[in-house]
Amino acid sequence: MTVLLRVSHSAETRLAGPVRRILEVQLPDGGIPWFEDGPWDAWNHAECVMALNIAGEFEAAGLGMQALAARQLADGGFLSEYGNALPMADHVHIARAPGAQVRDINFTAYVATAVLHQAMLRGVESVSQFWPVAQAAIDQVVSCQHDDGDFAWCAEAFGTAVDDSLRAGNASIYASLGHAVILAEWMGSPRPDWALARRRLGVALRSKPERFDRAGTDRSGFAMDWYYPVLAGLYSTAQGRAHLRSGWGRFVEAGLGCRCVAAEPWVTVAESCELAIACAMVGDEAAAAELLRLLEARRDASGAFWMGWQDVEKIDWPAERPAWTQAAYVLAVDAVERLTPAAGFFRLD
Repeated sequence: MTVLLRVSHSAETRLAGPVRRILEVQLPDGGIPWFEDGPWDAWNHAECVMALNIAGEFEAAGLGMQALAARQLADGGFLSEYGNALPMADHVHIARAPGAQVRDINFTAYVATAVLHQAMLRGVESVSQFWPVAQAAIDQVVSCQHDDGDFAWCAEAFGTAVDDSLRAGNASIYASLGHAVILAEWMGSPRPDWALARRRLGVALRSKPERFDRAGTDRSGFAMDWYYPVLAGLYSTAQGRAHLRSGWGRFVEAGLGCRCVAAEPWVTVAESCELAIACAMVGDEAAAAELLRLLEARRDASGAFWMGWQDVEKIDWPAERPAWTQAAYVLAVDAVERLTPAAGFFRLD
């Protein structure tokens, strides 16, 4: 493994286990599912490709980009499996079973994020063949925007009785649209319509709370709904710091990390890593570094990370090591310790 900038031996050692785990999971065609015989979705796959690029695993990252191109549908979207809906096979393992497939709008948008990330690390010429993939993906995304600026959670639901917009997912789309706008400029094909779609979404996220979770499900206890608008760049630095402080006691378990859901005794590695990135974005490097330090207790013997920690039973739960959990850690270390030219990637606007 080679990291792109000169870094300490400690940093390279800490990334080695997570990167090995992603490579273990990657399929011969370049696809990166959650784990062996597990679900595949475009968002988590793209996150893993970004981590491989950070680690200098360019051949594997290239295969991952080719897999995205191969799996893109004619309308620009991607059929992604909903791994979160899979049942447990037993008390500690997620079932190996096919998940329901939908064209999730947030998942499709994140493909443009991965393409820009590679361009930052390896130059625009490295992504020229994937620009049409990103362009078709974002065009499909924009086609599912409501008049109020928010986006349907999936293409199948858009305009139907089950249409709804998720706050965390829309915040992620907001970030991806920003990345897509920059990518279009770098490719010499500016897309003012994408920029307009992003501005309209920003208005909805800031001032139209009624547009989100219209199905009546209260998602305010989900950590991602709390920190993702900060990670996505929706707020100014001062506003972002205040927003994170306002929810810190509710979502962060002292000495462990970030809970996935406020009311559940389950601290997850991926949420803790994403919160660390959000902290770094608003200048709270100390909190970001502390979150990453706490996660050292969540490694297995190989150096990879378990999905999370159940604090009542005192077990690593579930007993899974998803590829995207490893990727979230790699991206967080880069964002906090500035290992590569893409370390400030999530601060772009």
